[in-house]
Amino acid sequence: MADRAPSADPPTLAVTVRYFAAARAAAGLTEETLPMPAEFDAVGKPDAVTSVASVLAAVGERHPGLTAVLPRCSFLLDEIAVHGPATVVRDGQVLDVLPPFAGG
Repeated sequence: MADRAPSADPPTLAVTVRYFAAARAAAGLTEETLPMPAEFDAVGKPDAVTSVASVLAAVGERHPGLTAVLPRCSFLLDEIAVHGPATVVRDGQVLDVLPPFAGG
């Protein structure tokens, strides 16, 4: 079994999160780019991906007011609808947080 050399910093990726309407009000900003820890593949190599659930957990920790808003939101990843929290997010992607909008 080969030993892995210790890394000074765990691998990360950057995800831009854009907030709209009530999400923007709760976060107090329009967008931010978050460094997210990369997940590891089945053999322990860093994989440059994370999940929508991990990104949402990170924004909930950064902005506690969002925790009441996020369960009602829809999400777009690079302008494509997200259909589940396990959806893979790759380095450089954009996640839009869309609360329900009123309209007619």
